[in-house]
Amino acid sequence: MSIAISDEQVELAGSLRKRAASLGGIEAAREAEHDPGATFDEVWAAAEEMGIAAIAVPESAGGGGGTVLDQAVALEACAHELLPGGLLGAAIGSILTGRPGRYGVQVHPAGVVWDGGTAAEALLLDGGDVSPSAGLDLTARHAAATGVPGSAVDDRRRRVAVTLAAAESAGVARWCLETAVEYAKVREQFGKKIGSFQAIKHLCAEMLETVEAVTAAAWDAAACADGEDPAQWAFAADVAHLICFDGAVEVAKGCIQVLGGIGFTFEHDAHLYLRRAHSLRALVGPSDAAAERLTAAAVAGVRRRVDVDLGGRDEAIRPEVAATADAIAALPPEERRAALVETGFLTPHWPKPYGLAADPTLQIVIDQELARAGVDRPDLVIAGWALPTILAHGTEEQCARFVRPSLMGELVWCQLFSEPGSGSDLASLRTKAIRVEPATDPAGRAGWSISGQKVWTSVAERADWGICLARTDPDAPPHKGITYFLVDMRSPGIEVRPLREITGEALFNEVFLDAVFVPDENVVAAPGDGWRLARTTLANERVAMASARLTKSVERIVQIATERELGAVERNRIGHQVALATVCGLLGVRTTLRALAGHGPGAESSVAKLLGVRSRQDSSELALQLQGDGIAVLGELERDGDPVAADVWEALNTRCLSIAGGTTQILRNVAGERILGLPRS
Repeated sequence: MSIAISDEQVELAGSLRKRAASLGGIEAAREAEHDPGATFDEVWAAAEEMGIAAIAVPESAGGGGGTVLDQAVALEACAHELLPGGLLGAAIGSILTGRPGRYGVQVHPAGVVWDGGTAAEALLLDGGDVSPSAGLDLTARHAAATGVPGSAVDDRRRRVAVTLAAAESAGVARWCLETAVEYAKVREQFGKKIGSFQAIKHLCAEMLETVEAVTAAAWDAAACADGEDPAQWAFAADVAHLICFDGAVEVAKGCIQVLGGIGFTFEHDAHLYLRRAHSLRALVGPSDAAAERLTAAAVAGVRRRVDVDLGGRDEAIRPEVAATADAIAALPPEERRAALVETGFLTPHWPKPYGLAADPTLQIVIDQELARAGVDRPDLVIAGWALPTILAHGTEEQCARFVRPSLMGELVWCQLFSEPGSGSDLASLRTKAIRVEPATDPAGRAGWSISGQKVWTSVAERADWGICLARTDPDAPPHKGITYFLVDMRSPGIEVRPLREITGEALFNEVFLDAVFVPDENVVAAPGDGWRLARTTLANERVAMASARLTKSVERIVQIATERELGAVERNRIGHQVALATVCGLLGVRTTLRALAGHGPGAESSVAKLLGVRSRQDSSELALQLQGDGIAVLGELERDGDPVAADVWEALNTRCLSIAGGTTQILRNVAGERILGLPRS
């Protein structure tokens, strides 16, 4: 997906990409390879006619009257086609001056004049003249300034430049990902499409993660530029500086790696995109200063705040929602859960009568008003997964029996899926369920006898019920013959043993089932439907309130920076973690906005876990490193002990995140196949 989210911006991006592709920009750049004075006037004339570089200029001044975000969408589309002619400098200059023009812009004192070689007017910090030159990027002509350095940094100029250059980086990265994936789908080696090889699949999936991060950061910086809070824009621009330019270079390098020998040739266009990515990174300058600014801002309490514009769709429903939220907040704490259940506010996305069948707008308004009123929803934990499956596929009797008591907290659930030999490969499970018929059972029962071992089962020691997958047809293919059971955890034949993890605690359990009887009434759907049920969710999925909050571990390293005098290298690393955590939140925001626009989830929702895991693991490890050699003599390890012990516990505990719920490697296989369309291994 591109930067664009709204229908209008998606249409703008699509039409500009097609138009840009028709202008033959790359061909023109190749023809002018040895001409340092090339100005690409034909391409510029076409771009000027469309008003591409003046989209954010007021209509009264001859511009398009659009937003900076509109301008970023346009530059991303043109960069995807590597259009030459100085559009980036022209767009920056048009925003700075408030009038259209073909500008070259000196962004840093004593720095290069961006697109100065193709400009009709140069906006210089140091005065003097410009000296055009060919450079690394064959599609651009930048220039050296001849003035005497000495001027101060212009922060607004820098932020505009970083914001729009980030949009170009997003376009470059997107083309590189698409090119690599398309090649991996058709190129054959060893008798197979290379996209079926796990190494290539993982490389492409990692590129997808990076591209989505680059896109989210570029989008946010541009959106902030249209806001009224300079501190928020400064924060977002520094996040974009840290994420977008290194990211685009890495994706361009990955593209060439997937292409192999053909990607190393001058004939292929991939190197032109690598050159543009390197050039953009060089133009914005080293990221160290941005990392320091981001750390300083976080220490000062700045966090990225995201306000979702509901476009007036909330006006009719907000008063009633607010009144309900206030009424719940006025209740004693012990009565609030029941009120949340009765009103449907606990699970508004669920169907009535257990929810409100709420559309995305209503879900967001409920989230906002509960937060305003200070009402916290209780965590349903495993019930939040079990109950939607029962609602979607269970009988009326099962819904009546289990849903409301679980919402009220009267029933606790656990999940009996993973086995010692079946983790990510859940379809290989060996727990078996043998049919029990009344005629052969001494008690005259009809149902199933389940035997096997489950592992990594949290809260099994206190759970009332478990959702269990067991094989009912041993002769069926691996994904067939699996049935979804609701198991009474007080049943005879169940033994729960605590499983001690690397933290020293026992948060998980092993569960042994020895001829555990489950009546037919506790089978969800039909026998053999278990695999389908295990992968399903309600069609009306939960839409979360947009947030770009920092995670616990990132807040911890910011706290350490607040309390101690850290060196430049340590503060740089903290800044990078603040940027990554912010982007992880932004991916969720973009998913929310896409839902509000009536679209299904994009790749953001699928890569959010992968990036989120990396963020949490890296930031918790950094917190550990910042403690120095004190961790070697910290004594007893306690999660809620002194800060050093808590940091150690968190760093150890987060190692499970890249394993639980499907390993990172398996999720990259899934992303490669289901999102990118690469062939199965």
